[in-house]
Amino acid sequence: MRTAILTREWPPFIYGGAGVHVEHLVPELRKIIDVDVHCLGKPREDAQAHQVPDSLLDANPALQTIGADLGMADAVTDCDVAHSHTWYANLSGHLTGLLNDIPHVITAHSLEPRRPWKREQLGGGYAISSWVEKTAYRNAQAIIAVSAGMRADVLDCYPFVDPERVHVVHNGIDTQAYRRVDEVDALVSHGVDPEKPYVLFVGRITRQKGIAHLLRAAQDFDESVPIVLCAASPDTPELGAEVSAAIDALREKRDGVHWLNGHLERSDVRQLLSHALVFACPSVYEPLGIVNLEAMGCEAPVVASDVGGIPEVVVDGETGLLVHYDADEPGQFEADFATAINKVIEDPSRARQMGHAGRERAISDFGWDRIAARTVEVYEQAQAVHGS
Repeated sequence: MRTAILTREWPPFIYGGAGVHVEHLVPELRKIIDVDVHCLGKPREDAQAHQVPDSLLDANPALQTIGADLGMADAVTDCDVAHSHTWYANLSGHLTGLLNDIPHVITAHSLEPRRPWKREQLGGGYAISSWVEKTAYRNAQAIIAVSAGMRADVLDCYPFVDPERVHVVHNGIDTQAYRRVDEVDALVSHGVDPEKPYVLFVGRITRQKGIAHLLRAAQDFDESVPIVLCAASPDTPELGAEVSAAIDALREKRDGVHWLNGHLERSDVRQLLSHALVFACPSVYEPLGIVNLEAMGCEAPVVASDVGGIPEVVVDGETGLLVHYDADEPGQFEADFATAINKVIEDPSRARQMGHAGRERAISDFGWDRIAARTVEVYEQAQAVHGS
């Protein structure tokens, strides 16, 4: 069997969970089947990259994506399955399936109807991205949901999808890449005192990650514990300015606020996770939350919102604490989040126990070899559906 992996992200240009997923899934798939990778963006040595046509360089970003997708669909040959990741590649997967009479499999990393704030980023392009996604989901032979919560979202947003075609295959974690380390040079280089355990946030500056809620909640964190914010790549300049102002306001209220606003190497993130007293994940939408697995791999206890697939990763009271998120009561969520963070801070021994339990869970339940084998099973089911 040969599959065409169709993705926006591919190393070295990885910025989100979907990219991390593809980066780690492909090597394991290649131990079982043949895999061709098609991505968007700059040329790569180990994948066929597709660029925006010159005629669309000044167009809305959604139209630019469609332009690159057309080239991607045209380039796929001699494959048995087309497997697309996120709306950025869903159209190419749909068209590839039609052109080559092969099944199209989608991995659902997120859903446009659950991300209305993207209208800030794409303008009218959000209606286009929503149309692309809806069309692809309507016609796909199989959909892989990265959590049971994600599966429920797929069926809720797109009730026309046959539930039998939606399969849960969790995201995974490379527990060798994400493991606790003793090195602290990255902390020192970023101005973080390695002798003072801290609260850590790692995520893009996007509404989805709940950073605005975190910054308000942080005003009530234990002031003796520093806060490290690895936050960059705002969806819009306006959102970037909003977050910058909120960080300034937090700094006026308390000391020990470190903002690492830029690209971090994986080795730097690993060090930061390894020495964190607690990892904070206040997401308002999270199909699974690979970042929590990364934290657990590095033995950091996690305090997270209870949205999407997060409760399938973080075991409340065992590997961390879950905080209920209600969009209608953001102030309550922020107060409860601060209480949970302080609860972990107050008991370092229990925090270490949670960290150890998180590492064990990451190893036992989220290995990429298992995920790749399950993915191939979905390919085989999609072929059966396509041939019926």
